[in-house]
Amino acid sequence: MNSAAPGAGIVSRPFGFLPDGQPVDLFQLRNESGFEASITPYGGIVTTVMAPDREGRFADVVLGFDDLEGYLGPHPYIGALVGRYANRIAGGRFALDGRKFVLHCNGGDNHLHGGRSGFDKALWNARPDPGALALTLEYVSDDGEEGYPGRLEAIVTYTVTSADELRIDYLCTTDKPTHVNMTNHSYFNLAGASCGDVLDHVVTIDADRFTPVDRTLIPIGELCEVAGTPMDFRVPCAVGARIDDNDEQLEVASGYDHNFVLNRSGPEPSLAARVFEPETGRVLEVLTTEPGVQFYSANFLDGQVRGKGGAAYGRRCALCLETQHYPDSPNQPEFPSTVLRPGDEYRSTTVYRFSCK
Repeated sequence: MNSAAPGAGIVSRPFGFLPDGQPVDLFQLRNESGFEASITPYGGIVTTVMAPDREGRFADVVLGFDDLEGYLGPHPYIGALVGRYANRIAGGRFALDGRKFVLHCNGGDNHLHGGRSGFDKALWNARPDPGALALTLEYVSDDGEEGYPGRLEAIVTYTVTSADELRIDYLCTTDKPTHVNMTNHSYFNLAGASCGDVLDHVVTIDADRFTPVDRTLIPIGELCEVAGTPMDFRVPCAVGARIDDNDEQLEVASGYDHNFVLNRSGPEPSLAARVFEPETGRVLEVLTTEPGVQFYSANFLDGQVRGKGGAAYGRRCALCLETQHYPDSPNQPEFPSTVLRPGDEYRSTTVYRFSCK
């Protein structure tokens, strides 16, 4: 376990260089109690979250790498800011206002997390605000980038609050109709980033329904009740309690990799999910303005990716709670729309709140 250094504020330091020689910094945001998050403008990646346990001992609770070089290599979107469209679009195709658009298929037969060179691989312009403990990132996605229409101006602000929260605010505008669906893809292990699997983490998700998927992990278009299925997290349940049940949905995803339809109303962020780690007492609450959350149990990590301190990230060593609109919404008109039009704004907020019990 590590001890949090004293002093609230924002500290930046060199983090490495891109292949073309551009320097990349790392920004550390720390509040008065020592809770901190570190973000790099490369990919808007959250590299570190230092949170205390019930004894006041701090540990890093997100997967990641020790330097920029690790993030430049192949990895499953660890900590990344994902866009233009998080999750999957079937066949890498959609029609919008009578026009057909073709995207790169980088997830089997589907478009995944923005394509070959999505927002997770962009170098964002960074503006720290020490007074607000905030880091604002800006990026312009050109018309036609990865096949998407419209020049999209994206602004994402990370804020560390006095309540031990990491808040993420998204804002986008466009000059042509397009689709937008952004998220953060942090992998959490509340026992510590190199502390084994998360099967004993106790999860609650405020969702009566989920979107079942086919064998390519594309929603089949139905909203199914979680009642009577391994997807029922309306009451707290350990990740490992049912993950290997004889269930078709668990089988196609090798565990949990599903979008949950949140029971929410109103414009403000509301509680979507809660995670409790019994050994340390750490609690993570996820609040969001989004209609869905993708619960992913890191089923496809296999130890080939080596992270902080050389740790091998194995199967189910972390979990993701990716707040979002539903997968494949551009092709499923009955799902909440992800269309952004000129003159409108895409706004979304997600809060990761840490505490102990």
